[in-house]
Amino acid sequence: QVQLVESGGGLVQAGGSLRLSCAASGRTLSSYVMRGWFRQAPGKEREFVAAIRWRGGSTYYADSVKGRFTISRDNAKNTVYLQMNSLKPEDTAVYYCAASRAWAWDGSYDYWGQGTQVTVSS
Repeated sequence: QVQLVESGGGLVQAGGSLRLSCAASGRTLSSYVMRGWFRQAPGKEREFVAAIRWRGGSTYYADSVKGRFTISRDNAKNTVYLQMNSLKPEDTAVYYCAASRAWAWDGSYDYWGQGTQVTVSS
């Protein structure tokens, strides 16, 4: 079992920044080599935002956030971060972190956090 807990969401004006955190725990955590961030806006499908391979640190981004968002990790804290800069109203969504056994960023994600709300006002 793996537990994921997100934090750091909130309300910010367009152009502002937020940093999300996702703390992971669990006995089988080492098996989950890919950690990702997804988001779901009201009335829309959940979409991929960014992912990082735990070993090696390779990163992957959706086109919509490239150059504005940065995913990173702290191995000692088993925590993944999503630094979000130049936020836009269309970034408003519930953000979820997830863990996957898959080597590829677009594989199946097995565990999900509870989500954290990000609201960007215009």
